[in-house]
Amino acid sequence: MDKKKVAVPLVCHGHSRPVVDLFYSPVTPDGFFLISASKDSSPMLRNGETGDWIGTFEGHKGAVWSCCLDTNALRAATASADFSTKVWDALTGDELHSFEHKHIVRACAFSEDTHLLLTGGVEKILRIYDMNRPDAPPREVDKSPGSVRTVAWLHSDQTILSSCTDMGGVRLWDLRSGKIVQTLETKSSVTSAEVSQDGRYITTADGSTVKFWDANYYGLVKSYDMPCTVESASLEPKYGNKFIAGGEDMWVHVFDFHTGNEIACNKGHHGPVHCVRFSPGGESYASGSEDGTIRIWQTGPLTHDESESISANGSIAKDEGKSKEKEEAVEE
Repeated sequence: MDKKKVAVPLVCHGHSRPVVDLFYSPVTPDGFFLISASKDSSPMLRNGETGDWIGTFEGHKGAVWSCCLDTNALRAATASADFSTKVWDALTGDELHSFEHKHIVRACAFSEDTHLLLTGGVEKILRIYDMNRPDAPPREVDKSPGSVRTVAWLHSDQTILSSCTDMGGVRLWDLRSGKIVQTLETKSSVTSAEVSQDGRYITTADGSTVKFWDANYYGLVKSYDMPCTVESASLEPKYGNKFIAGGEDMWVHVFDFHTGNEIACNKGHHGPVHCVRFSPGGESYASGSEDGTIRIWQTGPLTHDESESISANGSIAKDEGKSKEKEEAVEE
C-alpha cells in the first residue's frame, strides 16, 4: 500500500490573533488535552488527539503569553499582558483565581504535584503561589537578572528554571535556598525551554541553535545549528530519537536527535511558527503560528488502518458528554 509522503495536518481554527504558546497535558483517564495561548486574550482547550475544540477561557483583557494544565488536566493556568495570571477550572471553564502582578506576565507552570504555580514576567520576579492557600501571598524567589520569558519545574519540584527575553542563558534555581545554582550558557536569549518527559534533558531554542542539556549534571549533550531562526523546540517523549523545531521560515522541521539530520519538513503555516510541542505519547505534535492557527501533525506516515482507528478512538463523546465524563471520572 502506498504511504502518503506529504503530511496533512489537522488544522485548528478559532484564534483571531497569533498563537504564542501550546501545552499538552499528560495522558489522563479521559485522554490528553491541548491548551493554547494567543494574543487574542482567549486561551482555548482542545482534545489533544483530534484537535476538537472543548472550550475557551474568557476573562483576560490582554494578550495571553503562556498557558499550562496541571497533571490531571483539571486546572489550567494562563499568564497575560493584563498583569495577571489566572487559574481556571478546566472542566467548567470558570475562573478560580486571579493573581495580580505589577507588569506583564510572560510565563506560568504548575508543579508536578500540582500544589504550586510558578509565574514570571517583565517584573523580573519569580513567584510561587500555593494552590492550597491561594489567598496567601506568594513566595518570591531571588530577583531574576532579566525579564522572564520561560519557566519550568524539574527534579520533582526541587528546582525551577527560567530564561530571560533580554539575555542569553537558562538559570536553575534551588527551591530550598531560592538562589541560582547553575546557568546554562547560550549566546542568544532562550525563547523555549522544555524538560523532557523522563526528566533527562532540557531542550532549549536560542536563535539559530537547538541545544540539549543533561538535566541532572547540566552539561551540554548536543547542539545543532538550525536552517533558520527558531523560536521553539520539543523532544519526542517516548523514544527521544527525534525533535521538532519551528520559527521564522514558517515550516515545522523534524530532526534526528542523534545526528541532527533533518528527517521531515512540514509546510502549511502562513506566518512564523511561535511554538511547537510533542503530544505526551509522541504520536503527534502541534505547532502554533502567527497565522492564528494550530496544526497537529502525525509523527509518521499513517497507513489506512491506523488512520481509521484514530478517528474511531479520537473523540469518546461529543462536547456535552466530554465534560460530563470528566466530571464523573473526577468524582470517582
